[in-house]
Amino acid sequence: MNERHWRFFPRKLPRTLTPPQTSLWFNLEVSATRFPERAALVFYDGVTSYSGFKRQSEWLAGFLQRECNVRRGDRVALFMQNCPQFVIAYYAILRADAVVVPINCMNLSGELSHVLRDAGAKVVIAAQDLYSRIEPLLGDPVQHAVIACYSDYVGSEPQSVIPESIAAPRLSFGSSQVTLWHDALSRHLTPGVHESTPDDLCVIPYTSGTTGAPKGCMHRHRGVAVSRRARHRSASKVCDSRSLSGGRAAGWEA
Repeated sequence: MNERHWRFFPRKLPRTLTPPQTSLWFNLEVSATRFPERAALVFYDGVTSYSGFKRQSEWLAGFLQRECNVRRGDRVALFMQNCPQFVIAYYAILRADAVVVPINCMNLSGELSHVLRDAGAKVVIAAQDLYSRIEPLLGDPVQHAVIACYSDYVGSEPQSVIPESIAAPRLSFGSSQVTLWHDALSRHLTPGVHESTPDDLCVIPYTSGTTGAPKGCMHRHRGVAVSRRARHRSASKVCDSRSLSGGRAAGWEA
């Protein structure tokens, strides 16, 4: 292998990384155990601690398993803007031993249908501002949708400084295939034993489809964990570091 690039490699960084032998969910378990009251998610004036983050992820995972019949290896779509619910749902899907399928919020119903059918996702966790794109797909292929409201997590921030789309109050929907995020968590359902291994699939992000139909990129827990660890190493992050979420990373960090 050509080694000329080592001349430019940062001297203080290791040249190899040992891949963790755990699932991504384990990262959140560790953080919630070590720093239960530390802020994990900050959204306007709303703060979710690590213990609250873990607890809500487990409740949603329990709902996915018990009410939506999600099983190990099933694909669950995630269709919302950057918000606490995106991160909580991401880890809830992993806790349920399922695979996250994050979908670009610019997709319309036709594009959304392609991704859902290609991935085999029958359950969608989405924000209420995108519900109109999901509604035509209820029944086929979407069997169940969990709909979240952004304003549930803004805390006491004055509405005058929050965009209208974020400040919108929680809506209700008339379909039996739709459950509000608030209602799903309020059931306090306990998920089964976590069974995912480092070699299980964890996330399938899709390409934009510039040269054809969007294609899924399959990532396993082990690969995403190594990428996350490399990023922490290169950025010299510590447990008190804070990151501004501005995109859709394949592996959100806990």
